[in-house]
Order: sequence, then structure tokens, then C-alpha cells
Amino acid sequence: MIRRTFIALAATTALASAAFADAHTKDIVDTAAEAGSFTTLLAAAEAAGLVETLKGEGPLTLFAPTDDAFAALPEGTVENLLLPENQEQLVDILTYHVVPGAVMSGDLSDGMEAQAVNEGTLVIGTEGGVTVNGVNVVTPDIETTNGVIHVIDGVLIPAS
Repeated sequence: MIRRTFIALAATTALASAAFADAHTKDIVDTAAEAGSFTTLLAAAEAAGLVETLKGEGPLTLFAPTDDAFAALPEGTVENLLLPENQEQLVDILTYHVVPGAVMSGDLSDGMEAQAVNEGTLVIGTEGGVTVNGVNVVTPDIETTNGVIHVIDGVLIPAS
């Protein structure tokens, strides 16, 4: 089981690295779109009215959940969040994935706290791999013209 997980993680990292090879010449949104594994995140950003912010000057750090991370949420969660009447909640969740400034993985330390754009607190772990609120960072340090993306394998949900 551990070996299969490691092989899957290595394959995912290799594929993501190739997709992000030219990322530093594009902004956060264009880099995520080109990668092809963030369609749900980008659709949510569009529905929340946050695309222009993520394309803005920055710098910003985005902890970007993959499509698989969104798919792991309980059935109907994403569809419910995309409804116009839930836009405020969607904005809160998405801005919980963004930290002002360009924070590289080398800047992180175990137990470090970072304030997200929604004013929530993110707790960083570095023991046995980098985590954010217990969610794994699977591909760190993807530089863009307006910040950095760290790919995560779960969706961060702010405390209510």
C-alpha cells in the first residue's frame, strides 16, 4: 500500500512538474489552467468573482486543490457551493487557500501559522512532508509572474 502510494505520488509530481515547467512566465490563473488539473478550482474562482484577483499584481501564494481534491468532498458539495446564493461561502473557502506574499516551501517551518486572505489561520506542518492544516502539499514552489502555487491534495475548509 505504501509503495503504491509513493509510486502514485512520484508519478503525479513528475507529470505536474512537466506541466508547470513554463509557469514562471504566466500568472497564477494561466499557470493553473495550463496544468489541466485545476478545472474545478478555476470554475469556482470564476463563480466567486476571484479570477481577476488571482491574475492581479500580487504577489500571492495559492494552496491549489486539484480536481481530485474537490471530487473527494461529499457528493453535491461543489455543485452547492457554485450556486449564486452561496457565493459568499465560496469566496470564504477560496480565499482561505490564498496567503498574501510569495511564500516558498523553504520559508516554512513546522507549526508556523500564516494568515489567509479571508483572515483565517493556516497551520503549516513540515514533519514527514509539508502540510497545510493537515492537507498534503504534493507539488511545492511553482513560481508564477504574480506569486507561487503549492499543489495540495485536499480542500481547506475554514472554521465556521
